[in-house]
Amino acid sequence: MFCPEPVFRTKIEIERMTVGNILRVIADDPASEEDISRWVNRNGHQLLGIKKSDKDLEFTIKKVK
Repeated sequence: MFCPEPVFRTKIEIERMTVGNILRVIADDPASEEDISRWVNRNGHQLLGIKKSDKDLEFTIKKVK
């Protein structure tokens, strides 16, 4: 999926979660690194980490508010 789809799906899943829960997102669009990181910070959540493999990015996000 290409952006903005990964951001939209991340937003939907975060909204379903309770504060303190952790979401793992795997994306294959290189633009997702900047887009998802920016969305997480702008919305007050915590980006715990990004792991990069050959073709995927794995984001670990904690719902803060």
